[in-house]
Amino acid sequence: MINVITIEREYGSGGGKIAQLLAKRLGWSLWDQEITAEIARRLKCDVKSVEEREERLDPTYYRLLKVFMRGSYEASFSGSNLELLDAEGLFRLFQTVVKEIADRGNCVIVGRGGSYFLRDYKNVLRLFLYASPEHKILRLTAQGMSRSEAEELVGTVDQERAAFVKKYHSKPWPLRELYHLMINSQVGDELVLKLILAEMELLKGATAGVSS
Repeated sequence: MINVITIEREYGSGGGKIAQLLAKRLGWSLWDQEITAEIARRLKCDVKSVEEREERLDPTYYRLLKVFMRGSYEASFSGSNLELLDAEGLFRLFQTVVKEIADRGNCVIVGRGGSYFLRDYKNVLRLFLYASPEHKILRLTAQGMSRSEAEELVGTVDQERAAFVKKYHSKPWPLRELYHLMINSQVGDELVLKLILAEMELLKGATAGVSS
């Protein structure tokens, strides 16, 4: 039985909004910026403190912190008492938190390596959303971002994600073998939801009686 959905996405493809709509449709909990808040709480960390010590950090790790601490559309996090882990330690913390959330079930998890961390869970539907650069830019500007900023972020955020995964896990990003379904979100949010729900139904029989 599918009771966890992970959504990985290209930046600006609408993954956060679609996840929110999906969680509401299913009556499940949504874990997007909530994961950011939980990681920040456990790290007792804030962005300003990290920036003040940037030159003392592994640049790849610092980029990871910026990229993976982002919620949808660049939400930030805050905290206090900087206690930084190295990149591998932070990745393990993400894994711990994501698995704890998945073990509760009935949840939609956005990004944060969820599809990779839960790759062996039989009760998880793993999705990847993508779109053309122009569509992603238009989505971001509709959220109030300037076009120049949207163009810059669409051109860099996913490159940083891919670079981190390649450096620390020697895997491409996105790793296509992880996903049950990869969807072009240009078809519209409602149709994306219908495709996801249809995939859940198709997998229901295959996963019946199978647990993680």
